[in-house]
Amino acid sequence: MTDFTLHNKESAPEASQALLDNSINAFGMIPNLHAVMAEAPGLLEGYQQLHQLFLDSSFDNEETTVVWQTINVEHECHYCVPAHTGIAKSMKVDDAITEALRNETPLPTAKLEALRDFTLSVIRDRGNVNDDAVQSFLNAGFTKRQVLEVILAAAQKVMSNYTNHLANTPIDKPFQSFEWHKAD
Repeated sequence: MTDFTLHNKESAPEASQALLDNSINAFGMIPNLHAVMAEAPGLLEGYQQLHQLFLDSSFDNEETTVVWQTINVEHECHYCVPAHTGIAKSMKVDDAITEALRNETPLPTAKLEALRDFTLSVIRDRGNVNDDAVQSFLNAGFTKRQVLEVILAAAQKVMSNYTNHLANTPIDKPFQSFEWHKAD
């Protein structure tokens, strides 16, 4: 496996240094994902922008968590599932939601389950989602805007999940207690 550098502000390319300051300001540290991404300043900047844009979407904290974790679990991201477990806790998302997502068990509401189903359709069908799946999502109380916001999240998560697969990014210490492996 190719070794990727976990950059800090001193080792990072100059164009990534201010971006790493953004990471420190947002998280109180440089997450290992950001440390890896710093090798390619455009990747780190794009990821940070998409992350903020999705946080600013029309989804609430529970729905945001459902979209992120559904994609993370589907992509089997060893890094993002634990990280987003910790993020969900900081967002005060009910642990029952997080555990259902991590374990691929039923979510506590039909609306959240519809969100997971639609997100999986987007990921598995690479955006070629059939009209019935879109209509089911809309019938569950979501909007056309949210159809498109799932795509925003998918773009963000492709950047992180794929980077973590290639770099085998080590899980950050605050998230190690949330280590995760896909159920067989």
